Formats: sequence, structure tokens, C-alpha cells
Amino acid sequence: MTVITDQASRLRNIVADQQPPEPRRPIRARVIAVTSGKGGVGKSNVSVNLAVKFASCGKEVILLDADLGLANADVLCNVDLPCNLAHVIARRKTLMEVIVRAPGGFGLIGGASGLARMADLTDYDRQRVVDSLADLEGQTDLILIDTGAGISPNVLSFTRAADHVLVVTTPEPTAITDAYAVIKVLCRDRKDKPISLLVNQVRSHREAKVVYDRIAAVARQFLSVQILDAGHISADPQVPAAVRKRVPFVLNAPDSPAALCIGAVASRLEASIGPVDEGGFFRRMLRWMRK
Repeated sequence: MTVITDQASRLRNIVADQQPPEPRRPIRARVIAVTSGKGGVGKSNVSVNLAVKFASCGKEVILLDADLGLANADVLCNVDLPCNLAHVIARRKTLMEVIVRAPGGFGLIGGASGLARMADLTDYDRQRVVDSLADLEGQTDLILIDTGAGISPNVLSFTRAADHVLVVTTPEPTAITDAYAVIKVLCRDRKDKPISLLVNQVRSHREAKVVYDRIAAVARQFLSVQILDAGHISADPQVPAAVRKRVPFVLNAPDSPAALCIGAVASRLEASIGPVDEGGFFRRMLRWMRK
């Protein structure tokens, strides 16, 4: 059985090699990976509301929920995801068939646990999935990746390849410590690519500044890197109220303090993201997977 399977795999590769390559769209999308050192800091909620905010500015936005095992962007948006990226990996659906239009006008791709198999796929299947994802880069303006928390290989494969990484923390000491741990690992691989820090659930602008200054100072001293200030999001009762209603808070309470903060964060990110990398995010991600 193994011999037959290997022969079939080689045959697929030969056929694929003989197919004339389809012309690829010019890459226009910029990619932001949203990550955190620990769970429970509001990373997914930040990702969803940033997607809504960017879409409201007229951008074509895709949010890929890559928080493996804890994917919940669909819950926050109250949308049904009959299919996700796992179905693309299993060749049961095309990528365009799994994108769902979410409230606020952005496209949502559910990652689910199937994404964890990416590193275990054959080179042919991995290339096919990455090529499918790479096609998005010619059809959209911004791709947001909601990664898992921590420094697992799955998380790092996204953050290493992104144009910009947004690290989310709260003022809690454990969250601050874990956020710095993530930044430390990222700085080993990202070289000159920008990393921003967002402080969530703060009681005041001063509290947010204290947290940012502390992490930025340590990063300058011990890592020789400049961490950008993405701003903060105020602790706001409208946020948990919107979560209970399963509506992004920028739609449920557009004039709330948290919603206004999201607008400011989006503006800072827009100003700090560099030009599009013509190499393409998903092809850079494939190179990391092969290492």
C-alpha cells in the first residue's frame, strides 16, 4: 500500500510540473500578524475589531483565524463557518469557498485545527495550499493573521513571515513578562521588520505608557531593537457587552472609548507598515516551514 501511495504522489508531482504555470497576480496585500505571550489578553477581539475598522476605511481585508485549537473569531462575529482551512488542506473545498463575509465587511477564514497539519503535509500538498493562500495577496489590501499565543512553531511560522507583528498585552505582570518573551524570540529572526506593542484593557493613558515604556526600554537595552508604540485600548464595559452579544464592539458601540482606541491603533499601524514585500507572505511562510 505504501508503494502505491508513493507512486501516486510522484505521479501528481509529475503532472503538476507539466502544467503551464498560471500567471500570478501582483502582490498588493500587506500582512499583519497579531500575537501575544499568553492567552486571555484580548488578542482575537483586537484582531476582529481591527479588521472591521480597516474595512470601514474602504480596504479589502481578510482575517485568517490561525489560533489553533482556540479559534473563536467566528464566535465574536456570530457567523457560521461550515468550512475552514482544514477543508482546503483536505482538498474538499477551494480557498474562495471557505471565506465568509463577516459583519463590518471583511472576509473571514477559519483556521481550526487542520492548520496544524501544514508542517506534516507532503511538499506537493503544502505547496498547493500555500499557492492558494498566496493568490489572496493579489486580491486584497490587508491580511490580518490572528495567531495563537506563545512561541510554538505554528505561531512563529506566521510571525516570522509577516510584514508587521502586533504584540498584544495587558498591564498584568504575567502578561508583560510573556509579551517580552515573545518579542525576544521574534527579534532573533525578524531583523529589521517592525514589531509594535498594543496594551489592552488599561485604566488610563498613563498606565498604558508605563507598560510600553518598560517593555521598550528592556528591548532597547538587551535586544538592541526599537519596539513601536501601537497605542492602547481602554478597559470599557462595552467590550464584554459586545462579546456577549457576539458583535464586534466597534459596530455595537462605535462611540465607546474602546472603539475610538481601535481607530487610533489602526491609524498607527497604517503609518508604520512598510511597503509590500514582493516575495509574498505565504511563500515566505513556506520557506520557514521547510527549515
